Amino acid sequence: MTVRVLLADDQTLVRAAFAMLVESASDMEVVGQAGTGREAVALVRSTRADLVVMDLRMPDLDGIEATRLIAADEDLAGVKVLVLTTYDTDEHVVEALRAGASGFLVKDTKPAELLDAIRTVAAGESLLSPGPTARLIARLLRSPSAPASTGGPECLSEREREVLGLVARGLNNTEIAEALGLSPLTAKTHVSRIMGKLGARDRAQLVIVAYESGLVTPGTTA
Repeated sequence: MTVRVLLADDQTLVRAAFAMLVESASDMEVVGQAGTGREAVALVRSTRADLVVMDLRMPDLDGIEATRLIAADEDLAGVKVLVLTTYDTDEHVVEALRAGASGFLVKDTKPAELLDAIRTVAAGESLLSPGPTARLIARLLRSPSAPASTGGPECLSEREREVLGLVARGLNNTEIAEALGLSPLTAKTHVSRIMGKLGARDRAQLVIVAYESGLVTPGTTA
């Protein structure tokens, strides 16, 4: 299956470089390029892209708001957003994940890693760079400016809480299955049910819920 990619960045040269890289992969194609957040939202709707590589800082409408609009549109429910940031300590990354992004990537990432990231997020199988992402979320949520907790996942069973904790530590479905003595299919089913119960769009939002609820605390990630 070919992944249809939309590139959103206000720097023309950056978009051009990313476009050349993405087009070099036989399983991907660039279906559009946007210089502003508002343009990105419009192009996602018209091109039916599978994934948006979204810069956080753009004129007109920033990447966070653009991501929020995409995530809130039922017609775009299958679209994944991979946000770009200059530094992995960017406080806006957590906002983007809350808005519906599936993961983040720093701009100086190696070309091969960018392609792997696109494949990972497009497949929806696991959160990109789960360890760094989880540590970033943990650090920002415990900062003085962090928002109040949204409450614990009381609706989950004990097993589902165990699975959620392992998701937040960065384990994929196969690793969760091995850790709990389950089949990979059962682990995947648990993750899907947890998303449904918590109203989470993807694993990135599950990580946030796990930290905000206190189910996982800083220092427990892999």
